[in-house]
Amino acid sequence: MQRVTITIDDDLLAEIDAAASARGYQNRSEIFRDFARAGLQESTRSADSGDCVAALVYVYDHASRDLSRRLVESFHGHHDLSLATLHVHLDNHNCMEVTALQGPTKEVQHFAEHVIAERGVKYGRVITIPAPKQTAGERRRKPHSHKS
Repeated sequence: MQRVTITIDDDLLAEIDAAASARGYQNRSEIFRDFARAGLQESTRSADSGDCVAALVYVYDHASRDLSRRLVESFHGHHDLSLATLHVHLDNHNCMEVTALQGPTKEVQHFAEHVIAERGVKYGRVITIPAPKQTAGERRRKPHSHKS
């Protein structure tokens, strides 16, 4: 590990300390490392042309006109990106879906933004994580062991 010195204004440091305390960080180094990783990941995501895995989370009104049909058509049209979807009924009107996606970062991001932008989708967010380089044949999950 390397030790670095940075200069931060008092107000920003107070916000970081409050966030660290609220989240249970033991010291400033831990929260700065997490923020740095998140920032690097975000900047890489937008510029990355490699593959990623992603979680697409969205809440929608299931009674919204033709939304279910449009979503199904979108997912069928992008079946190569979608791994699995969890569907949760939140109340009489709202459902949440969490979809695991995998593929080229730009395609995953474009597809996720399309789903989030659908009329009737109330909230959406996509979290992408760079994936190791794979061949086309390896893109789908293969059985593997988790040996310690």
